[in-house]
Amino acid sequence: MGTGNVEEVSAEGGRQDYVESLLNDLRALQLMLDQGSIESEPLRVGAEQELFLVDGNWQPAPLGPEILAESRDPHLTPELGRFNLEFNCDPLELRGDCLTQLEKQLNRSVAGVAALAERHGAAVLLTGILPSLTLSQLKRRNMTPKRRYELLWEAVKKLRGDSHQLYIKGIDELMLEGDTVMLEACNTAFQIHYQVAPDRFSQLYNIAQLVTAPVLAAATNSPFLLGKRLWKETRIALFERSIDTRRPSPHVRTSRSRVSFGDQWVRHSVLEIFQQDIARFRALMTHEGAEDPFEVLSRNEVPRLESLSLFNGTVYRWNRPCYGVWQGKPHLRIENRALPAGPSVEDEVANTAFLCGLVTGMAQEHEDITRLISFEEVKSNFSVAAQSGLDAQLYWLGGRVLPAPRLIQGQLLPLARQGLRHCGIHADDIERFLEVIRQRVRRRQTGADWLLRSCSQMGGDRLRGSALVAVTAATYRNQQQGRPVHSWPLAKLQEAGDWRAHHQRVEQYMSVELFTVHPEDPVDLVANIMDWERVRHVPVEDEPGRLVGVVSYRSVLKCFSRQGVKSKQERVRAIMKSDPVTIPPETSSLEAVRLMRRHRIGCLPVVQKGRLVGIVTESDFLGVASSLLEQQLKE
Repeated sequence: MGTGNVEEVSAEGGRQDYVESLLNDLRALQLMLDQGSIESEPLRVGAEQELFLVDGNWQPAPLGPEILAESRDPHLTPELGRFNLEFNCDPLELRGDCLTQLEKQLNRSVAGVAALAERHGAAVLLTGILPSLTLSQLKRRNMTPKRRYELLWEAVKKLRGDSHQLYIKGIDELMLEGDTVMLEACNTAFQIHYQVAPDRFSQLYNIAQLVTAPVLAAATNSPFLLGKRLWKETRIALFERSIDTRRPSPHVRTSRSRVSFGDQWVRHSVLEIFQQDIARFRALMTHEGAEDPFEVLSRNEVPRLESLSLFNGTVYRWNRPCYGVWQGKPHLRIENRALPAGPSVEDEVANTAFLCGLVTGMAQEHEDITRLISFEEVKSNFSVAAQSGLDAQLYWLGGRVLPAPRLIQGQLLPLARQGLRHCGIHADDIERFLEVIRQRVRRRQTGADWLLRSCSQMGGDRLRGSALVAVTAATYRNQQQGRPVHSWPLAKLQEAGDWRAHHQRVEQYMSVELFTVHPEDPVDLVANIMDWERVRHVPVEDEPGRLVGVVSYRSVLKCFSRQGVKSKQERVRAIMKSDPVTIPPETSSLEAVRLMRRHRIGCLPVVQKGRLVGIVTESDFLGVASSLLEQQLKE
């Protein structure tokens, strides 16, 4: 997906040419493998760092294209969202002080982007999903204006239809319907690339699959999405669902999402994975002028396999095989895509040390782990780790099921230490970075745990507005201090700062747990709902779920005072205000206040695409006003 020279796969001739080029690349790779042309050593490690840009109010800052235009760093690249960027680290030989060198690269590149962002009043944040992100910021206007992203958007819509349902259940539930491609921009990852020898690819790839779950369990950092508490690493569920191109089938049909863990062990070579993916998935885009790999080979040069690389960039395995060329030599590597960005650079490098050490250490001890555990158990581990983090119970070798902390502390950290020593990593680096993992697990404080506990101690279930902005601000403060997450104190509500940061738009604080009635319901029901739930306004929806009116506390009182006991037989239709004034979620707070004053009303139903999604009332603004008054009086 790195290439900019991409086109839509539309005309039949263009599709045929691209597929032929793709198959030609696969044949060339087969030849290179047979001839031993692909580099076997040295082992290398690299990384891709995705990040968020945030403004002074801790909201997404859509400045990616502007910062890219000003940057001279060739490592910096765009991402789907205008408020995201990515930079690629240079690969390092997996030995000596490579972990410290990787940390320096990351800090240097983050600082470079931060300096450019500061010119625009913005900052850089490393987090799996930005807690303060809202749905209105995920519109097409915030998509980076690049051809490949436009084609991805259109191709996904064409395959699955214009509307798509997203459902994720955790502590809370998130249900959305609509065009969900931009939801992919909620995710930022720290992707680790681990170079492998071709003749050991299947062994090491299978091991990477096995160890991804416990590494993820110790690294979760994305528990919130749009104010909902979902999985410990919600990125996994969100990415799998947001980019899903499948349509519902009228019968039980086996099909796989483009984002997946896979379905089976690799038995022989990397070709198995590429063959499976080409057989399963349609090409989303093509490009012109692809080189003939056999002509390149005939000149004793190294082909780039552009068509295969483009296709592979649109199939998102959590451990993705990659072909590449570095310093004129072709190689294979495993790209781990499961780990989130942040919570700090030191945490990310510690995750890298843990993963690489485990793959190497496990390979020393086990020639074939597929005989010791089933693929189904390993795949189950991945899902459980993403959902539960350090609370996960994981299947392990020998038919055992172990709590993640016990497995990590008792078996995996010693194994990772052994693997890193085998690679020749400096002892000081081994101890420093694996100690970060040990402390994180011992204290049971991953980034996800820190975020959840921080919000919980700020006020329980009310996660919108202040709490989410406070943890975002506290994340930035701790990152600036360079502290690993196990040492972070819980965030405090005061860190949300100025009330404007979390009351700019009504979607940041509107009530979304709604109590509604039907036009034919008795007024007595409305009165009881108001009493039970302490609300003064109840929206009225018809059978298809469209908003048709609002009942106010005052209208109920009038009905009871006018009709007495008979009012219990009155219907909602008779007292509701039809055609109420409504607003979309992205409405500014100032505009909402003006509308309520102009129309002399006490509430504004929030509507999107004809459906009720929230409500904002005068009591919401009273809370803001009292906080502002208290702040001003203190000053």
